[in-house]
Amino acid sequence: MRRALLLSGSLGMGHDVLAQACATSLRARGWGTQTLDAMRLLGRGGSSAGEAVFRAMLALPGLYDAFHFAALRAGSRLALLADQAACREMVPRLREHLDAHPADLVISVFSTGASAVSRLAERYPAMTHLVFCTDVTPHRLWIHRNVDLYLVTSRAAQAAVARYQPGAPVLVVPVPVREAFYDPPAQADARAALGIAGRARCVLIMSGAWGLGPLADTASALAGAGLQVLAVAGRNARLERRLRAAAQHQRRLHVFGFTERIPALMAAADLVITSSGDTCSEARLVGRRLLLLDVVPGHGRDNLQHELELGDASVTSPRASDVLRNALAALEDGSAPSAPLTRPADRRSREAWEASFSAALARAGLGGPPVSPAGPAASGAPR
Repeated sequence: MRRALLLSGSLGMGHDVLAQACATSLRARGWGTQTLDAMRLLGRGGSSAGEAVFRAMLALPGLYDAFHFAALRAGSRLALLADQAACREMVPRLREHLDAHPADLVISVFSTGASAVSRLAERYPAMTHLVFCTDVTPHRLWIHRNVDLYLVTSRAAQAAVARYQPGAPVLVVPVPVREAFYDPPAQADARAALGIAGRARCVLIMSGAWGLGPLADTASALAGAGLQVLAVAGRNARLERRLRAAAQHQRRLHVFGFTERIPALMAAADLVITSSGDTCSEARLVGRRLLLLDVVPGHGRDNLQHELELGDASVTSPRASDVLRNALAALEDGSAPSAPLTRPADRRSREAWEASFSAALARAGLGGPPVSPAGPAASGAPR
């Protein structure tokens, strides 16, 4: 059995979701897979410090924008020094792992992981290295030597890779989506399970695993305006406490912490209010219009503009009054769908990803039998 290593990074959930989707498709092709968190390869102190620095930059308005656009995108000396410092901690641990668990393929879905694998590539000449970035504009630290193929999800991203490495091998692929989103429940069934009246106007509001932005105030405002509100706090315990406190006075406010029920919550809603990220592709697959919160700085601003270009989306500032006004407009203009997409559309979406993933493996010299027509879930392979 061929072995693949997925190198993710636990800053939010976006990288983990992408790694999970790739692992599912690989297992359907008979591969064994393992996923490592690049942040943990920094060591306990390095991982905690890295997350703390990132959260601090997000918390101070303008700071992460400045670092992203002036340092990361430009590939400044500061950015390169930060990457070198991270790799000094990560490379020895990754080398130890690869020596003990050889891999035929590594897919890096986290920029620092891609850098570490690049530095080790000559030690493992038979190992293929793919870098997968779903940002519409990959920054300089995504691009490295010893990469056999870059996977991106837009032509703009393909041009961004070429900016730093002209002639680099790049393949544009669809955004992979987790298996559960290909088969969401019907809206009536989802609402019945949640105790929501069939004709009620309902919105889902969430903003990544960290619950970025003033979601508690916004959810309260939406519920106060008569909407049924499904509010997901993710792993933000403080936000969840605030939402649950508000729900004691707002019977239309339904609160969730970190949950695997997102496909059903999307199916129940008429509108998904969220930040730019993987949630957007998931909502489109379920058949829901998007209202995008402009709360993710740096790469999030690029990704938000791309989501608007893709359509079926509008944007709002994160102030509760602005979100309420834009949500009501989206619900009242008749464009918010009331049912999931049809199954043929779901199937085409799945098949587009699988065909592109097969093409990527073949281009990297790792071709094999095609995936089962029934989809990845048919393989029954263990994680």
